[in-house]
Amino acid sequence: MRYLGLDLGTKTIGLAISDKTGLIASSYEVLRHDNNPNDCLDELKSIVESLNVEALVLGLPKNMNNTLGERAEETIKFKKILEEQLKLPVYLEDERLTTKSAESLLIKGDTSRKKRKKVIDKVAATIILQSFLDRRRK
Repeated sequence: MRYLGLDLGTKTIGLAISDKTGLIASSYEVLRHDNNPNDCLDELKSIVESLNVEALVLGLPKNMNNTLGERAEETIKFKKILEEQLKLPVYLEDERLTTKSAESLLIKGDTSRKKRKKVIDKVAATIILQSFLDRRRK
């Protein structure tokens, strides 16, 4: 089963894709939007169709005390829109500290600040998707 991981941000959506067996996540792309992720729906639909994606994994930005804040509520609304528009299951995955982890990985890899800014969202999406895949396998 092939999954598409999404890291929803205020101006971007980071994407990651799993292999066909659903074991390994890889960074894919960053979609840009102007404070309205719904602007990316046509592009997402095209990606889903071209890669034969069967389900989506959307990062849920919980607060550190496990409560849901404003960003999490926006994410849940976007999840419902994705399910309606793409007609696929959308799983929520806790994304606490994924951007921080992605930044640490990129710094360790000696990625310049300028390049980090361009790829951090898709690296975070990869961490979200890989976490989901690992948990699902257990």
